Amino acid sequence: MAVRNAARPSARERLLASANELFYEEGVHTVGIDRVIEHAGVAKGSLYNTFGSKDELIRAYLESRHAGMEQRFGRAVERYDRPRDRLLSIFEAQAELFSEPGYRGCAFTRASAESHPGDLVEQAAGRYRAWVRSLFTRLAAEAGVPDAPGLARLLHMLYDGSGLSARMDHDPSAAAAAGVAAAALLDAALAAPAPHAEGAPHAEGAPARN
Repeated sequence: MAVRNAARPSARERLLASANELFYEEGVHTVGIDRVIEHAGVAKGSLYNTFGSKDELIRAYLESRHAGMEQRFGRAVERYDRPRDRLLSIFEAQAELFSEPGYRGCAFTRASAESHPGDLVEQAAGRYRAWVRSLFTRLAAEAGVPDAPGLARLLHMLYDGSGLSARMDHDPSAAAAAGVAAAALLDAALAAPAPHAEGAPHAEGAPARN
C-alpha cells in the first residue's frame, strides 16, 4: 500500500517560515512583500487573506521568535533543580544560540532599529523585553534574592550586552563571560541585606536614626 506523503505546510506556515528567514537575515523593512511571497511559493492573495498586511506578517514573525525563545529558555531552566543553576541557565542557553550557524543577533533589536515609536514592531519588541525581565525577576526571587527586580535589571543588561558582543565581535563566548558576571552579581545580591519598607521598625538593639 502506498504511503501518503506528509501534509504540505499551509500557506500561513510557508509565509511565516519565509518571513522568519528573510526578515531575520536582511531586515523587516528591507525585504519587500513580493520577495516573501515568491520565497514562500504562494499566491499574492494568500498573504492578505491570512495576515491582512505586511505589518501584521512582521508582528506574527516577531511573535513566533518570542515563542521560540520562551521554549528555548524554558528547556534550559528545566535542566536544573537548584534555583541558582536555573537562573544562570539563561546564559547557557544564550551560548548555545550564539554558536548556531546563521546567528545574526537579537531579532527584536534588529527589527526595532527599523521601527518607529509605537508601531507594531516596537510593541512586539517591548512585550519580548518585558517577558525577559519578568523571567529574570522570577528566577531571582526563586533563588532567594531580596531585591529580585533590582538584580533582574542588571542581568537583563548583561543579557543585552552579551548578544551585542556576540553579533558585533563575532564572539560566541560572550555568553559565557556574561554568565560569570551574572554569577558574581547573584552572589552579591544574595549577601545583601533585605531592603526595609519605609517606616519599618528597627531591629532590636539597632541605633535609631536622628
